[in-house]
Amino acid sequence: MKSIEDIYQQSLQLHAKHKGKISIVSKIALRDAEDLSLAYSPGVAAPCLAIQKDPHLARKYTIKNNTVGIISDGSAVLGLGNIGADAAIPVMEGKAILFKEFAGLDAFPICIKTQDTHKIIELVRNIAPVFGGINLEDISAPKCFEIEQSLQDLGIPVFHDDQHGTAIVLIAALLNSCKVLDKKFEDLKVVVNGSGAAGISIIKMLKKIDINHDSYLPVREVIACDSIGIISKGRKALNPEKTQLLAYTNTENIAGTLSDALHGADVFIGVSKADVLRMNDIKSMNAKPIIFALANPTPEIMPDLALKAGAAIVCTGRSDFPNQVNNVLAFPGIFKGALTAGATQITNEMKLAASYAIASCVSVPKVDCVIPSPFDKNVVEKVSQAIIDICQNKTN
Repeated sequence: MKSIEDIYQQSLQLHAKHKGKISIVSKIALRDAEDLSLAYSPGVAAPCLAIQKDPHLARKYTIKNNTVGIISDGSAVLGLGNIGADAAIPVMEGKAILFKEFAGLDAFPICIKTQDTHKIIELVRNIAPVFGGINLEDISAPKCFEIEQSLQDLGIPVFHDDQHGTAIVLIAALLNSCKVLDKKFEDLKVVVNGSGAAGISIIKMLKKIDINHDSYLPVREVIACDSIGIISKGRKALNPEKTQLLAYTNTENIAGTLSDALHGADVFIGVSKADVLRMNDIKSMNAKPIIFALANPTPEIMPDLALKAGAAIVCTGRSDFPNQVNNVLAFPGIFKGALTAGATQITNEMKLAASYAIASCVSVPKVDCVIPSPFDKNVVEKVSQAIIDICQNKTN
């Protein structure tokens, strides 16, 4: 296995060699004056005038119907934190490659040199006409919540992948984990460590908040923790998002540390930081505990230690361990389906449908295979079709 230092050095060489990872390629050839007159002046006036009369025709005559804008202010990049817009460009370029490779969608990185919530909202509104969808990426909590919510009236899907992508894939893995271990989803007591963007979205899906789906039952209990400890009604200085969690988490209002929360729990979900989960914590959980240690690059506990402590199933965010919870299983298919169906929003029902679609790609789940590989070509098509089906059912 390559060391992280070797990977970093080779990555620098790759990026320097190609001067980035993406480029714009023309779909048509300009061989002579006639080609030029059709692609540009005077012929281009025809689609312009048609779109002026009916703006919806932009989907027919331009790149709009197959193009996603990847928007970031660089305030919460991967495991790097607030590194700013310039330093975020390589990550957003990488995201654009994933859109192209997995879903055939064109995507462009737009890194914004402001971290002011209202300026970001205004900028996205002003550049939205060229895009069929907006992927918000690596924007810190809590402003990411306001930005996403404020842009839901754009008429195109706006999706914050750091929140919902992780939640969608995790729910798929948890559904399959329950099958393997013969546990009932609705009986689970779950502890979520990390109450930022991803953590809050995960909790809402676990508790079926604003999800209209009769056969999907919420888990029995969720206890949310942050760097201070259990989020309880006795805690002071909770931000509005964490305060809202108390309406549907920690029903017995227990206080204390992460270790206190884990006594008798069935599932640990970590979207926090390295090495915060101890072997003794796992030993205090219910029989056959499920561990999602998703911090990158170093998880909350290494899989070998978790298994040694009694974990039945372990998932991480890393590709060098089994059961990788990777957002690429979700967002390409979600956007492909949404753009194909002409959806104006990504609804909670679409997110849950994507979870079921991802879970279904593992025909026989096992302890070391509760989630499909990111390179499973069936995933994008199944997720995309699930989104299209939701849209068609709403119109029928």
